[in-house]
Amino acid sequence: MRLDKYLSDATAHSRRDIRQLVKRNAVTVNGIAARSVDMKIDEKQDVVCVNGEKVFYRKFIYLMLNKPQGYLSATEDDRDPVVVDLVPDELKHFAPFPVGRLDKDTEGLLLLTNDGQFDHELMSPRKNLYKRYYAELDAPANAADIELFASGMEFREFTAKPARLEISPDDPCKVYVEIVEGKYHQVKRMCERAGKNVLFLKRVAIGSLQLDPALENGKVRELTAGELAIFGW
Repeated sequence: MRLDKYLSDATAHSRRDIRQLVKRNAVTVNGIAARSVDMKIDEKQDVVCVNGEKVFYRKFIYLMLNKPQGYLSATEDDRDPVVVDLVPDELKHFAPFPVGRLDKDTEGLLLLTNDGQFDHELMSPRKNLYKRYYAELDAPANAADIELFASGMEFREFTAKPARLEISPDDPCKVYVEIVEGKYHQVKRMCERAGKNVLFLKRVAIGSLQLDPALENGKVRELTAGELAIFGW
């Protein structure tokens, strides 16, 4: 791989910036100042530094976001803030996008990546990947609601597969809902079918991946190797 491609992939530096850095001897490869931007780099073995700091090469990034309310699950919008606005500046050059979506007024676990294959795998219907939500309702849930969710529901534009409803033993107005699809306002519409309105909604898990309880609302961090392994990545 060319040095300029290596650095443009791994850092926020533009190709023009990289040329200037090389001219100033600010880029080293295995401790030796790089002489040209087109020199070949082994991304697995060579040690590349910029201004004395080691550069860690990766083509793809995988991020966990604790999404706050008020943000659209999109990369851009003319009116509302979008989730990629919350990505730290040092990662924005990777151009991540949301994996799936959360409604504007829904909080919680949202993944972002620039790996299209990862997005395709997680979004594939054949995965039957359950998403777990915590919801607060305006009326108590009951055993009949559990059966209703488990039976699946017919809506005008789609048929919801059987879902799981778990009622908090401390407060029947607090529930957990697990669905496979993730259609527009799906959890809210299913609760409305049961005669309840959702007052608060937060996604807390995707499959076995739990929202990090230490990750503050609106903050982003990279997924660990162990977390990626949950999805076979």
